[in-house]
Amino acid sequence: MSTSPLPRTVPTVLAGLFGVFFLLGMSPGYYVPALSNILAAKGLGSEWVARAFLAGPIAALVSPLIVGALADNHYAAQKLFGWIGMISGLLLGSAFWALDHGLSPWWFIGLLAASSIVAAPMWGMLTSLSMVHLRSSESEFPIVRLGGTLGWMAAGYLTSFVLMADNSPMAGYAAAFTRLAGGMVSFFLPHTPPAGSSRSLRTLLGLDAFRLLKERDHLVFFSVTTLLSIPLAAFFMHTPLHLQALGNPKAAATMTIGQISEIGAMLVMAAVMVRFRVKTVLMVALVLSTLRYALFAVAGGTGSSHWLIAGIALHGMCYTLYFITGQLFLDRRVEPGMRSQAQGLLTLASNGVGSVVGTLIARQLYDFTVGGHHGGWSTYWGIQAACTALCVPVLAFFYHGVAVAKKV
Repeated sequence: MSTSPLPRTVPTVLAGLFGVFFLLGMSPGYYVPALSNILAAKGLGSEWVARAFLAGPIAALVSPLIVGALADNHYAAQKLFGWIGMISGLLLGSAFWALDHGLSPWWFIGLLAASSIVAAPMWGMLTSLSMVHLRSSESEFPIVRLGGTLGWMAAGYLTSFVLMADNSPMAGYAAAFTRLAGGMVSFFLPHTPPAGSSRSLRTLLGLDAFRLLKERDHLVFFSVTTLLSIPLAAFFMHTPLHLQALGNPKAAATMTIGQISEIGAMLVMAAVMVRFRVKTVLMVALVLSTLRYALFAVAGGTGSSHWLIAGIALHGMCYTLYFITGQLFLDRRVEPGMRSQAQGLLTLASNGVGSVVGTLIARQLYDFTVGGHHGGWSTYWGIQAACTALCVPVLAFFYHGVAVAKKV
């Protein structure tokens, strides 16, 4: 029996992928955790916060499948990624310029939406591109993906302690510059030609991805992902406001505590994927996600930020165990010519459909419970915890998995 070690990817390829992930994660890390407070500092209320947080999810309904199809069938992935990174960076900078210079808030929302439409496929594209070049994806992908986590963390600390931009559009300028730089750097990634060759209109629109839903486990996974993403939409939308309400002025930096647990989870992902079935890992992630919001509810009831910070610390583990496991699951189960579209479908389910519904619900729930003083933060987060808990029995009863020997 052969005992040869697993093949390893060339270090320069690992470093390049890690670096682009770092810049990709750094860009939203500057402004997303601070966005609610930036808008509040400009005198914009909860309705504008909701509109701003809807921009990304609505964009994720439009472009991930189409761009994924282009990468699978028409254009080299690293070049396509580079162009959308640079274009979205310019649009993002323009959005925060409009906000900074007192133009109508609709200019900010419109430009932010345009930037989001262009940028929505970037995480899925970089994931599928990485899978092509990593020789041992289960052990190496969590390492290169760790770059995105570290980039997000670095941006949070820079926002709070260097730029002093927790309430300033300066965070958006930094995000735009970083995304532009990430797009430029990606042109130096290994050449990644399209694996497919279809030229049909159905393929061009990315509709082939929906064929994946004919397989039972795929349907269950994408359905649970959509359901989970509904309460997940509230995390970055309202956690910074809760932190500030509890007297924490450095919300952007505090939110990076979640990335600390994400780092730990990334480092053990290889061992986890070898030892446990995908279903087991996903179930653990859903239980921890429920616990995260339960801790938030305790913080709302006690007025102590320690419970809120404890829940934030769980967030990175919840995200990694569910979404990174899901990306690896799709890489195992989908043919090469469909991988970018499969990752695009994951973006559509999570950042698109789930987040749109979740953002709309979160805005109404926040206005009623917190703004209207009907139960306050405790009730708000308690309802989000209950919604998350509903995902557990759905996955437990309907996901079957394949042969145990394959651990999926």
